Amino acid sequence: MTDVLQIVILGLLLGGVYALMASGLTLVFGVMRIVNLAHGVLIFLGAYLAYFAFTLFGIDPFLSILITMPVMFLFGMLLYRLLFPRIEGSPRFTEGTVLLTFALALITEGVLAFIFTGIYRSTNPSYTTDAFLLGPFFVPKAQLYASGVSVLLLALLWGFLYFTRTGYAVRATMQNRTAAQIVGVNVRRISTLSFGIGLALAGASGSLLSLLFTFFPSGHWAWIALLISLVVLGGLGSLRGALVGALGLSVASAFMSAWFGPTWSPMTFYLALFLILLVRPQGLFGKPMEA
Repeated sequence: MTDVLQIVILGLLLGGVYALMASGLTLVFGVMRIVNLAHGVLIFLGAYLAYFAFTLFGIDPFLSILITMPVMFLFGMLLYRLLFPRIEGSPRFTEGTVLLTFALALITEGVLAFIFTGIYRSTNPSYTTDAFLLGPFFVPKAQLYASGVSVLLLALLWGFLYFTRTGYAVRATMQNRTAAQIVGVNVRRISTLSFGIGLALAGASGSLLSLLFTFFPSGHWAWIALLISLVVLGGLGSLRGALVGALGLSVASAFMSAWFGPTWSPMTFYLALFLILLVRPQGLFGKPMEA
């Protein structure tokens, strides 16, 4: 029983970080119907910024969030203005964003590979190997801190969406873009802001990823596959679904890793993606997509 609880604890800690990673992806889809295949490499961009800050200036990865979030927020707004207005109004807008963000992912990956090469990187503060001992359980400090920061940022996102006028406009746009525009919401401005927020969350996620995992430029494809499985399980455009999907699949993945070995851990996410598309394509909390 102790071993089972230990696995659950570790799974939940990582699940909090996964939820933060997935939140930006599902927010962008919910507001703009953009399937952002570049989200993984943009998380890696945040990780490289954190790595750069840590190795050159000794800035802790958690403190580097104060750098990566605003930088990625501004970069996100610029990207949206440059790329997506050109295809807005297209009857195949969502399909177009798949191709556009796929190209963006390839370009960003190439730039990162040129600058940083393909060497595995990570930030390694002294506490990354430490853990708290709580009776028979051990809680890694890095995972605990990262999960706590993730929960804090998700709580701030929730507060923004539910207790600010701009947040109301974002949620209205997520629910019905056309109706929001009719009642006076500046949909273009909200879309630009939301894409910036999505990339800011990716930047924060990258800082945490640099602390918990090794990364290299082309490794983002495995991460985007994982994140898409979380978002699809919870329901495209549902932040609550992304949280539930992240926690549930992270715990399931931890059990898979403990029972069959770490190499089988990613299979949990891919199997969940296959089953949810087979049984309930809209996800646990999502709405059926319009034809």
